[in-house]
Amino acid sequence: MTQTRTTRLERGRSALGPALALVHTGRAPTRAVLTAELGVTRATAGAVAAELEALGLITVDSRPGAAVGVQGRPSHRLAVDPDGPVVLAAQVHADGFRAALVGLGGRIVATAPGCMTVDADPAQVLGEVVRAGAQLLRETGRRCVGAGLAVPSAVAEPEGTALNPLHLSWEPGAPVRDVFTRCLAEAGVPGPGGERPATGFTANDVNLAALAEHRHGAGRGAQDLLVVGTGHRGVGGALVLDGRLHSGSSGLALEVGHLTVDPDGRPCHCGSRGCLDVETDPLALLEAAGRAPGPEMSLLDQARELIRTEYATDARVRGAVGLLVDRLGLGLAGLVNILNPDRIVLGGLHRALVETDGERLRAVVADRSLWGRSGGVPVLACSLDHNSLVGAAELAWQPVLDDPLGTLTGG
Repeated sequence: MTQTRTTRLERGRSALGPALALVHTGRAPTRAVLTAELGVTRATAGAVAAELEALGLITVDSRPGAAVGVQGRPSHRLAVDPDGPVVLAAQVHADGFRAALVGLGGRIVATAPGCMTVDADPAQVLGEVVRAGAQLLRETGRRCVGAGLAVPSAVAEPEGTALNPLHLSWEPGAPVRDVFTRCLAEAGVPGPGGERPATGFTANDVNLAALAEHRHGAGRGAQDLLVVGTGHRGVGGALVLDGRLHSGSSGLALEVGHLTVDPDGRPCHCGSRGCLDVETDPLALLEAAGRAPGPEMSLLDQARELIRTEYATDARVRGAVGLLVDRLGLGLAGLVNILNPDRIVLGGLHRALVETDGERLRAVVADRSLWGRSGGVPVLACSLDHNSLVGAAELAWQPVLDDPLGTLTGG
């Protein structure tokens, strides 16, 4: 490295993390944009980009080119390195698990689902999902720099315990972060330096879905983003405020599943009745449509398949969708009144509901909310498949985003 480049890099080292974050989220497609976003000189931006490229994190086109439809001086294009390191991301849900390798930019490199009865001992399923992820690492030969886990429970901070895994058979307070980290060590999954085992990061699955959608999906650019979704069982919510995930003082914010939307409705696991959690999840749709759930696929897949194949031809299915849309709209309207988001993104079965009858859903939200009539709040379907997995990966990538050089080299 020349003395001039060394000096520039010393001035720009503090910009390495912000620069990587800009490329990671697609906000700096060229070196010229990177220079403007960082507020540094072209020479410093060039040194920063070169160092990130040397770390194997991004690619820099050797010859500058003009972007389509953009006037001005051509600039070197920047992108995450498709052959760069990955993190192991894992998700546990009521019907099993999924493991994946995820690169920068939210790119899923490889994935392995697993269907099983989730044992009362978290170590049993977490051991299985980590072994599946370790197998993916062996098969692909990719360098691993961390690991993150999404679970269907509020996760208390800083303890890393799952407080209310209502749809799993785990005991409240299960030490999922410690168990996950131990499983990573047993499977030999390395951390950023490649010598010590990876430290596991853990958070609620909907919180992580919101983080992923805000950085890479339908929530990109929103300042106050509300994400609500139902996966295999139950309903969760998450909030991004001023561009940052809001998890409350101890990681327990926004348990939206227990908003009452029908006082005379189904009994809820929390002891109340008619909660969003039991009125708008896949089992509620199947029951409203008069369909008994079967063992051949997950409840979520059964509900989505029912909508896909029979909504147009079966009046009872249309009625069930309408009922869930109305219940969901009531819950969203209450959240709009309290939180005043500038965008709502829906995931899981709720994604299918807004894609099937978004006009009705938006009308209920507008009619029942204070602010809905004064311009409306955009209600969108999520745009990322496996967004909780991508969000789990974001947890593991965060130390690298904060300090790429120090995390990867110890320098």
